[in-house]
Amino acid sequence: MFTHIMVPVDLAHADRLTRALEAAADLAKSHDARITYVGVTAPQPGQAARSPEDFADKLAQFAATQAEAMGIAETGTHPIISHDPSVELDRALKEAADSLGADLIVMGSHIPRAFDLKSHGGHLAQMTDRSILLIRDPQS
Repeated sequence: MFTHIMVPVDLAHADRLTRALEAAADLAKSHDARITYVGVTAPQPGQAARSPEDFADKLAQFAATQAEAMGIAETGTHPIISHDPSVELDRALKEAADSLGADLIVMGSHIPRAFDLKSHGGHLAQMTDRSILLIRDPQS
């Protein structure tokens, strides 16, 4: 059913993505699908990495750790450098899904709060024809 799963990750908050990561791994194993972990960062030093190269290395280490821990046969990474990740995130993820040819996007999502304007997953679902599975982690 699915052959390529894209999983957006925020390396600075990877501990909040446990359920989404587990769901993506289960789907990958049951469908013999590839997972590509996608991360978006700014070119300036940030919470997750000091440079774009450092970010790419950390994303690759994250993917290798996930593959080993979850028993995923095939993983990859797709780091994205954006001048304003908070504004460009949805567009960057859509473009990544298109260029990767992902047929499923598995995203972690927090429980909505009163002042949330809109979710990235909901906006991405409006922008793409790909299937999207939003996983809420009650700890987020």
